Amino acid sequence: MTEALSVGQLIQKAREARGLTREALAKELKLPLRQLEAIERDDWVALPPGRPRPLARQLATRLEVDLEYHTGAFQIVPGVQELDPPDPRQELLERVVMALLTAASVLVVLWLVVPGPRLGRKPPPNLLAALSKPTLPPPPVASSSPFPVLGELLPEAPLNEQGALVSLRAVDTCNVRIEPATGLGGQPQSRTLHVSEPWRLRVLGSFTLLLDNAGVVNVEVAGRRIPHGQSVGEPWTGRFDEKGRWLRPALPELPEGPPVPDDDEDGSRP
Repeated sequence: MTEALSVGQLIQKAREARGLTREALAKELKLPLRQLEAIERDDWVALPPGRPRPLARQLATRLEVDLEYHTGAFQIVPGVQELDPPDPRQELLERVVMALLTAASVLVVLWLVVPGPRLGRKPPPNLLAALSKPTLPPPPVASSSPFPVLGELLPEAPLNEQGALVSLRAVDTCNVRIEPATGLGGQPQSRTLHVSEPWRLRVLGSFTLLLDNAGVVNVEVAGRRIPHGQSVGEPWTGRFDEKGRWLRPALPELPEGPPVPDDDEDGSRP
């Protein structure tokens, strides 16, 4: 049993059977001679990428070599295998299916756009009233927790069981210190405020507030604005009771001057 021939051997034998030289065949098909020699040697790596199968098919057609008969040999040639020609009946079936799908889509769109007889009727009056009446969501339920709850819009109480609410807002840098009264057991709190940086906290019991740059800080204690009257760069110390009331310092008493003698009846002094 003879060994099956390769594509290169089939092309070489067909060329020699027709008495064609490699030079003549390469010139006729306008192929480089080295490519024709590589094909007859089955040296497919020497050919440009993607060209082995088209060149082999071109030579087989010229030399009347039936590659369909030698399918096993042609499958060894590297490259992308050619797809079978499309079936006309399959194409016709696909076109019919696409036409049916398009027609069904058009019918669905028309059914959605064009109102039917029932859609054209007016709804009952009670339904119109229900549709025209705006519906608002129920108000959020107030929480008993002292901490803020998402959804609550209630303002924070200026004074509660946790103490007085102290709100500080600075327009420049200022060092703040809050010292609880002696005996309450609270720890002093310090913080450096920067531009437009708020500080809100609650202080339980009486306390003392110290500012090293009071003129740049707005102070509010227990919902009341504290007009400390200090200028930029001036320190200020304020004392507050357990309800957040400002304990203003007493004004110094003016010293008494010498007595002024009374005038005579005629307005002249003695």
